[in-house]
Amino acid sequence: MWDRIALILLIIGGVNWGLVGIFRFDLVAWLFGGGDSVLSRAVYILVAISAVWCISLLFKTEEEVAISTSDR
Repeated sequence: MWDRIALILLIIGGVNWGLVGIFRFDLVAWLFGGGDSVLSRAVYILVAISAVWCISLLFKTEEEVAISTSDR
């Protein structure tokens, strides 16, 4: 479950960075009242935490991934 939540947050962050890079438009800041708002900062922090969490996925073996997906 945590892996999926982290992945969703990373997708949100990746799309947001893509928009910033291509169009200079920060969707998170736009939605939550500017880049300095508490909500925007919370989203940025959650995306960063999920990125750190996903580092662990790089080191999982295929067996560990299979076991964790069969537990659902």
